[in-house]
Amino acid sequence: MPVIEQSVEINAPAELVFRVARNVEEFPNFMSDLQSLKILETSDNGDRTVTEWVGIIQAFKMKIKWTQEDRWNTETLRDEFTMIQGDMDRMVGYWQFTAVDANHARFESKVDYDLNIPMVGPMVKGLVKKLMTENLQTTLNAIKRRAEELAA
Repeated sequence: MPVIEQSVEINAPAELVFRVARNVEEFPNFMSDLQSLKILETSDNGDRTVTEWVGIIQAFKMKIKWTQEDRWNTETLRDEFTMIQGDMDRMVGYWQFTAVDANHARFESKVDYDLNIPMVGPMVKGLVKKLMTENLQTTLNAIKRRAEELAA
């Protein structure tokens, strides 16, 4: 089960970065590898959401779809997510937003996933991990850009 861990430093307060990340319905407006994102369910306080994602893997000109549940914790500035259904066999992880100081944050992401494609060798699985890693880094960088624009 591949695990991808990434982080990025952001020139914006951690609370602002968390708000940008939590505002998922805006993602398709500033993430080029995300075709659509639809909110299916939201709890009364917004701390639990179920969303439907359609991503684009540019290298293969293909779409990947999944539905995930997110648990947003405004006290710890953390999102824990689990794929409910989709093109992967399993995906769980978290986003953690930590204040470095009053105007800087660290955005950490960890994703643990399974994608079993019958008759596919280790080279293709390595390519899938590379593409997943690049896609997740693109997501972190897009949230970084958006938060820094809003903080400016």
